[in-house]
Amino acid sequence: MSFSFLVKNELCRMNVKEKCCLKAELAAIISIGGMISLGGGREEIRIITENAAFARRTYLLFKELVGISPGVKCKKNKKLKKHTSYLLSITGSESACKVMEELKVEEPKIQALDQDAGGNFASPCCRRAFLRGAFLAGGSISDPEKTYHLELTTRDFQLANDLKDVMKSYDLNAKMIKRKGYYLVYLKEGDHIVDFLNIIGAHSALLNMENIRILKDMRNNVNRLVNCETANLEKTVNASVRQIQNIEYIRDNMGFENLPKGLREIAELRLQYRDASLKEMGEMLNPPLGKSGVNHRLRCLEKIAKHGTNTSKKGKSGKKA
Repeated sequence: MSFSFLVKNELCRMNVKEKCCLKAELAAIISIGGMISLGGGREEIRIITENAAFARRTYLLFKELVGISPGVKCKKNKKLKKHTSYLLSITGSESACKVMEELKVEEPKIQALDQDAGGNFASPCCRRAFLRGAFLAGGSISDPEKTYHLELTTRDFQLANDLKDVMKSYDLNAKMIKRKGYYLVYLKEGDHIVDFLNIIGAHSALLNMENIRILKDMRNNVNRLVNCETANLEKTVNASVRQIQNIEYIRDNMGFENLPKGLREIAELRLQYRDASLKEMGEMLNPPLGKSGVNHRLRCLEKIAKHGTNTSKKGKSGKKA
């Protein structure tokens, strides 16, 4: 069961008593998810969905707000997962016109939602209800375990632009693109998606998403720490191996007796305690030495080893000549 399905099922269980909000929700459902055919002797409003809870809520909204019971047809899809589609239809010139007039769907959407213009759904509660209906009819949200993405889809440019403006009025960073003849209004930030769920009233889904986000952040922090520790450990091991190789070269080719006392002590300690850190090695010395002091001596040994290696290579090339 997808996360979108869970969110829509929760929204369909909401008990909204204000008729103005219910009208705003149904107006959004018709505007975004409805197929409206007026004129030509075949007036009809159709809504198709695979969500049984959404079909039932839409049917009840029509019946309660307009006093019309839509016709309902169920169709089993023969392709892919064989989902059941539900078709709600209102036919006839009188019924279709009554719905359009009652819900003011014919009015420009920006006027219906615009507070300054005194639109039908301009109050805050109605604007929230309109967004809820828009999500029910044409919305989707990705699984927050994978990525953060919420979108509302419509064929109408003006409606998409209005939806974007309404979402921005709630400080949501909504953006719009066109894809395959549809206009998509979408959110990508997790914080804004959570705010959107709060606006439309999907509080259980909101809490679920917040829990997932917390777990993801914890996992990411742990992974970062582990990666950092692994990188530091690898760096330490590589440095230790390189130091031991340099010291062994000095021992085998030059001898420790030719080294100053301080360098000889650190060379012998490194060979004896190969896994010790610079701090631990410094504490073993008498008197103790800090990390920077130990590191300085090891660098001196590395320079001596490199100088000896270069001298050896020159000598070999001279013999060949």
